Amino acid sequence: MGSTITEKIIAAHCGRDEVKPGQLVNATVDLVMINDLMGAMTFKIMERMGAQQVFDPRRVAAVHSHIAPSADIRSAEQSYVLRQWAKAQDIVHYFPEGSGGIEHVLLPEQGLIAPGELIVGADSHSCTYGAFGTFASGMGTTDIAAALALGETWLRVPETIKFELTGTLQPMVTGKDLILFIIGQIGLDGARYKAMEFTGEAMRALPMEDRMTVTNMVVEAGGKNGVFEVDASTEAYLHEHGVTRPWTAYSSDTDAQYDRTYGWDASALDPLVARPFLPSNILPVTEVQGVKIDQVFIGSCTNGKIDDLRQAARIMAGKRVAKHTRVIITPATHQVYLDAVREGLVETFLAAGATVTPPTCGACAGLHLGVLGAKEVCISTTNRNFRGRMGHVDSQVYLANPYVAAASAISGEITDPRTLG
Repeated sequence: MGSTITEKIIAAHCGRDEVKPGQLVNATVDLVMINDLMGAMTFKIMERMGAQQVFDPRRVAAVHSHIAPSADIRSAEQSYVLRQWAKAQDIVHYFPEGSGGIEHVLLPEQGLIAPGELIVGADSHSCTYGAFGTFASGMGTTDIAAALALGETWLRVPETIKFELTGTLQPMVTGKDLILFIIGQIGLDGARYKAMEFTGEAMRALPMEDRMTVTNMVVEAGGKNGVFEVDASTEAYLHEHGVTRPWTAYSSDTDAQYDRTYGWDASALDPLVARPFLPSNILPVTEVQGVKIDQVFIGSCTNGKIDDLRQAARIMAGKRVAKHTRVIITPATHQVYLDAVREGLVETFLAAGATVTPPTCGACAGLHLGVLGAKEVCISTTNRNFRGRMGHVDSQVYLANPYVAAASAISGEITDPRTLG
């Protein structure tokens, strides 16, 4: 019996010819990611374990991302702990403010992700890296502490669900819409502890940054990991970002066993909006138009990449944001910010009346630089709109792609971007 991509990667990392869903295995890791929000707790656990050193300082990434720059004394102390730990451990891939950004965009950008690798991170959206044919998953502090100390982790081999989307996408329909559509179809627990494998001509036509958006949000369907098969687009991205080390591209066998298989034609799909308070609560933008908004947020690990900013700038160029509507743009990484400056995107946003912040997870997680007050309504390119996610429990968040968010910024209400040209 054949194996899926996920099963092949796990087998290669636990010294077996094959693994089957449901098996508990110990697997070596190629990279462990830690950030400013989770660092202090994780390091205390390492101390209780008696672990003095990380397994390999070249295979750890330490990133100041969630509250960067610090918003208050507590976050400053968390940042200080990570800074001192990275120095003491001689961490090679250390990214403070001014050289890093949001880890899930940063690590691929820095050439730290390659096909066939097994990667774990101290953040639920570490599943993003599966866009590059990896097994990547977020884990809690105890598991990350063990991975940092031992260079391995334990896991249950997940069953795989195949998602095959065919057809050609309409203008201004993006990878964000594809994953929102999938979550809307299967629900928040529809892929609980499953591998989500994406295929079909609509998925294969997505550029790498859109594929990253798709895998970023598998956790919103309960997924353990998401994965794309490696192709020419993957290889071009790896080459552009300096990945020269050997890597292995795995494909699912024709006789691989899937837990379930879904198939949809995406040709007729409109830009989608997820209404409060669930990412699965989706409707076409045409059925949500007219909802008044107080804030627009464009950024995050989901949609703060350079192509996302280009999409927003295309809509906002030469226009002004609506009166009484604040617009916050957060590039995902320092490099994305630099590229946006060089391309004139930042000037476009500032001229339109938007605020552009440093790279951070701040607004997305309700931490700083865009927190919502009671009764405020926001349309956001982030990944979650649970009650209280971006601020007050009585605020409301709608999720959408950058085209929709930018069009809504101009109108002051949720707007179909296709009506603005």
